[in-house]
Amino acid sequence: MLVFLDFEASSLARNSYPIEVAWVFEDGTSETHLIRPAPGWDDWDAAAEAIHHIPREKLLSDGMPHDALARRMIDVLSGHDLVASAPSWDGKWLSVLLRAAGLPRHALRLRDTEEVQRETAHAILRDRVARQYLDNDVEIFRAAAIEALPKAATAHRALADAQAERARWIAVRDAAAQFRDVNQVRKDA
Repeated sequence: MLVFLDFEASSLARNSYPIEVAWVFEDGTSETHLIRPAPGWDDWDAAAEAIHHIPREKLLSDGMPHDALARRMIDVLSGHDLVASAPSWDGKWLSVLLRAAGLPRHALRLRDTEEVQRETAHAILRDRVARQYLDNDVEIFRAAAIEALPKAATAHRALADAQAERARWIAVRDAAAQFRDVNQVRKDA
């Protein structure tokens, strides 16, 4: 099953670390967790805190221990197709979390949500669209479906951002599924 994953972090610096993670399964099931910093995780950017509004003190008092969370993620997410809107950043923080817990950094891997949106639309449209138009039409459907969604600012909270990624994927999937015959549209144009 697809799982949409998002992290919030202490900063965008080299020594940044994850402070919050959330995931939303394709079926809507979700979890979100604040992350108690591991020993040595001391990078903190007040500008980042002003964006996500999660004080370090809240992580220390309410965060799940990093190692317990890493094991929870392995238990719940292994075998699923994990996707993120920024897989290089989210992958970095996933790797930091797993390594700090003594787990292999590639125990879980992320793919780009845009790639999955394209794959989904392609699979639905491949029998409905002439081969020479398919890649272009997939991009048109993807862009139009996302553009049609209500506009909302990025929440910079892991659960809201993961839910937004899922909503974009659903919009692309549903737009492609509702499409009937692009070749007829081209003939009528």
